[in-house]
Amino acid sequence: MDNFEQSMYELIVRTSTLLPPDVKKILAEGRSRELVGTQASAALTTIARNVDMAAASTAPICQDTGMPTFELHVPMTVDQSAMEEAIGNALSRATKEGTLRPNSVHSITGMNEGNGGTGYPVVHFQQWKQPGIHVRLILKGGGCENMNRQYSLPVLLPGLGTAGRDLDGVRKCILDAVYHAQGKGCSPAFLGVGIGGDRMGSYETAKAQLFRRADDQNPNKDLAALENYVMDAGNTLGIGTLGFGGRVSVLGCKVGHRNRLPACFFVSVAYNCWAYRRQGVSIDPETHEILQWDYHDPDAPDSMEGGESRSAPGAEPIRLRTPLSEKEVRSLKVGDVVLLSGTIHTGRDSFHKHHMTNDAPVDLDGGAIYHCGPVMLQDGDRWLVKAAGPTTSIREEPYQAAILQKFRLRAVIGKGGMGNGTLEALRDVGAVYLNAVGGAAQYAARCVKEVTGVHYLEFGIPEAMWHLEVEDFPVFVTMDSHGRSLHADVETSSFEKLESLAPRVF
Repeated sequence: MDNFEQSMYELIVRTSTLLPPDVKKILAEGRSRELVGTQASAALTTIARNVDMAAASTAPICQDTGMPTFELHVPMTVDQSAMEEAIGNALSRATKEGTLRPNSVHSITGMNEGNGGTGYPVVHFQQWKQPGIHVRLILKGGGCENMNRQYSLPVLLPGLGTAGRDLDGVRKCILDAVYHAQGKGCSPAFLGVGIGGDRMGSYETAKAQLFRRADDQNPNKDLAALENYVMDAGNTLGIGTLGFGGRVSVLGCKVGHRNRLPACFFVSVAYNCWAYRRQGVSIDPETHEILQWDYHDPDAPDSMEGGESRSAPGAEPIRLRTPLSEKEVRSLKVGDVVLLSGTIHTGRDSFHKHHMTNDAPVDLDGGAIYHCGPVMLQDGDRWLVKAAGPTTSIREEPYQAAILQKFRLRAVIGKGGMGNGTLEALRDVGAVYLNAVGGAAQYAARCVKEVTGVHYLEFGIPEAMWHLEVEDFPVFVTMDSHGRSLHADVETSSFEKLESLAPRVF
């Protein structure tokens, strides 16, 4: 199994650090459709640079390397338990080297167990009569995983009306899923859709669609028509990159189906972010070495850079340094671009829950909390940042207003925006929400000049409170201290467009 373990390690590394050529091509096409000078265009430019940075340094494209999900087709004679053990060993090696983040959390105790534990990773075996071995891997982060949706038809959908038990009902469910994701799942999205089956089978079918090539054609003409419709209609909603508004909200839609019971009609939507990390390999059954990669295009360009400059709108970016004053913060407004320097502190779910009833270990007055679970490596007494993009902020909505007021924070950094409770607290305290570019983990990591300390390592590396010295960290003001929220504005305008798509199509 040594060769098989090495092959799995190579599969993991390539999946985490290199976007497949078909995905890069679709992303480049999406970037070309956005208006130069808009926030969406600027974000896509950052994404393109981040993809190149990850490839050049063999580092994670996004810090959330997700729940590794392996699908194996194997002959009847192979030792599946030995293969699963080899996959676990390969995961351990990749995690120690910083290619994966230790993401396995015990659901009862809340302890981070690294890259093992019950049901982690997900490994599915399927026997076939061919002699070779085929392995596929997808790394789907928690932000986009949270944007998955499942529907039991018929169902009444706000803005769209009743989704019945037919393809038109399926169409409405897909549009509803795109609308609800907004920027929280790191749009623009790739969608896998499963129709029929039981509840579990419907989700399995949806996720299986994500392994299809971005440029393939559905052999079922009705489903092909549905996929094309979603690509057109989904991009009229105006959600755009990271929910900033724009022309590109959906980059791909693939639909599959399986038979169902008379009483059940399930539709599942597997929402995948722009960081569409999936790969597959054909493996020699004798040597266990890689014979061929699934997504390979020798003619594809190495770099996603190029084209005209796509800078953010308005004047020069505003440069600020922490700690921030109330006057500085109240001068900011939605749409401003900020280059932030100084010390920022990471804080995710465990941080917010813990500090509802506990004092902070450092002075946070005038400070900035970054919703981020970085990939970190220890080098002697130093910690090195391997990846440091933002996590989805809305999970902290139940805590954020209280934390802002308790510690007199001036900035919250994350992605996807937050709700009315946080918006009111920003106004009361004099603080702003700064949207970093979701998934751009290498771009963000290059802005970190030093890790000055860490607290709460017992929470696990992603949930610990890291103290980071940053320089010119680029962020967009999307919620200000005057009661304005770009996220709320986009959600309102996209709902109006959603309503216009209600009339029957299929």
